[in-house]
Amino acid sequence: MKRLLSLVALIVILFQAGVTAQDWISLFDGETLNGWQPSESPESWQIEDGSLVTQGPRSHLFYVGDIQNHHFKNFEFMAEVKTEPVSNSGIYIHTEFQEGGWPSKGYECQVINSYPEVQPGRTPEQKMTGSIYAIRNVYISPVKDNEWFNYRIVVQGKTIRIYINDQLMSDYTEPDSVYRTRSMAGRVLSSGTFALQCHDPNSVVYYKNIRVKPLPDDLPTPGTPPEDLEFETKLINIAGTNFPLMDLHVHIKGGLTMEAALENARYYGYTYGCAVNCGLQMGIETEDSLRKFIDAYEKPPNTFFAMQAEGREWMDLFSEETVARFDYVFTDAMTWTNDNGNRMRLWVRNEVEVGDPQNFMDQLVDRIEKIMNNEPIDIYVNPTFLPSEINDQYDELWTPERMDRVIKALVDNEVAMEINARYRLPSPAFIKRAKEGGVKFTFGTNNGSNRDLGRLEYCIEMMEECDLRPTDMWMPQQKQQSIPIDLNIDGRWQGELGSPDMGNMVLVFNFKVDGETLTGTVETEMGNMPISNGKVGGSEFSFDVDAGGMLISHRCVYADDAITMTVVDFGEGNPMILKRIQ
Repeated sequence: MKRLLSLVALIVILFQAGVTAQDWISLFDGETLNGWQPSESPESWQIEDGSLVTQGPRSHLFYVGDIQNHHFKNFEFMAEVKTEPVSNSGIYIHTEFQEGGWPSKGYECQVINSYPEVQPGRTPEQKMTGSIYAIRNVYISPVKDNEWFNYRIVVQGKTIRIYINDQLMSDYTEPDSVYRTRSMAGRVLSSGTFALQCHDPNSVVYYKNIRVKPLPDDLPTPGTPPEDLEFETKLINIAGTNFPLMDLHVHIKGGLTMEAALENARYYGYTYGCAVNCGLQMGIETEDSLRKFIDAYEKPPNTFFAMQAEGREWMDLFSEETVARFDYVFTDAMTWTNDNGNRMRLWVRNEVEVGDPQNFMDQLVDRIEKIMNNEPIDIYVNPTFLPSEINDQYDELWTPERMDRVIKALVDNEVAMEINARYRLPSPAFIKRAKEGGVKFTFGTNNGSNRDLGRLEYCIEMMEECDLRPTDMWMPQQKQQSIPIDLNIDGRWQGELGSPDMGNMVLVFNFKVDGETLTGTVETEMGNMPISNGKVGGSEFSFDVDAGGMLISHRCVYADDAITMTVVDFGEGNPMILKRIQ
């Protein structure tokens, strides 16, 4: 009876608000920009075959129409979206019109499915489609370029949920006390309108069937907010950077279901790589059983699929063709045969022969080197693990010489090293030394069941203590989604620089690209100035101009035979467009 009354009350509320399950309201007529207002660079918005198309300098298109006087609190928003390669865009909610810059009010729901190659030492935008930008990120795109997909955003109370093709990607509920960095201070729920983003001239994104379903303002919050606000502060600080919060070592076993794992990932804003154990005495032991497993596996689009190669026999058990069906492969040095011919699993006490600890360590390092040199893997996991018998001597036994041998093997074979949350390995000293040696890292849990999935505490501690940066991390996307772009900018380019003190000044840039190096000069009214420190990566490049002993930094994006240039010292809000001249 109580449940029936609640249902009746909800129906009455919906009726009074004029909202029913069929009340999807179109916001775009497919032919005009009626009801929409662009900010800077209105020419960046075009209409083609019933779709809004972004292509041009930065601009945002705000809904300013009559529906609810363009003011929404609780709602469902839906659009069909398609991206061309290396395109970046977004959908803003609870925002308001502003003349220029990135909208400061409301949340951005990210649209980006691939990214271009970038200069060495830089990382591309890695907050992918389905992210609540800089709050809860998705680090693998669930959809592909050049294909239409459904983008749905639901806001109810303090909860935001993003669905891509009806699959839940992000699920975030604001706590009562909201922490934001200074640059993201406006990323909070309130109420407002919608805006679409044209990010840059290289980004071509299509939107159609844009519609909204208003919901009653007094609906309850359905989600669960973060409870540990100190840890939440760390997550928000990291999410605002390009640092990938990814756990690439998750096992769906021991009572842990895929849905429970994904719920945990969404709660913290992590992306998971789910791994299956393959090897003798470890579950899947034959080529036939592995093929059948892969054929039956239903991979969620926002996860990676990994092979944990067990033991040193795995290459004889499984074909290269079948192994290649995984997104990446990892192994550890916890199963090997000692000099006495005994096969040991180091975590099984009655299988381990330690004997003299120094001799055991010499054998262990030798086996690690052979694994790195001979096995086609991407990540060395559970790294530096020692049997319980000698684990209390870890710092003594892992000498600088032994560390350096492992580090060299990793770097020589381009194998990343996992920072493992379960075993709290490697030590900070080892991680710092490995970073100096050029090793790339991943985060991983290696959970045994649903009781120890955790939240990557040790990994985040090591990120802070060892000063790890996004460029220190290895990501599977680097193999899959980085798209090379030929940069053809050799020659002369003209633009006009506006200055409050000097008025408008015509500049001519002479560029010459040689591999990843850019050289040239700038022709000005005051004479020629040399270009230095020029670096090229994909469609992006940067350089300094020596203006009478003062270096002025420039960042550029090339697209459609035009260059969008930002003079760094003048700020992001002052781009200059360069056109090719003879």
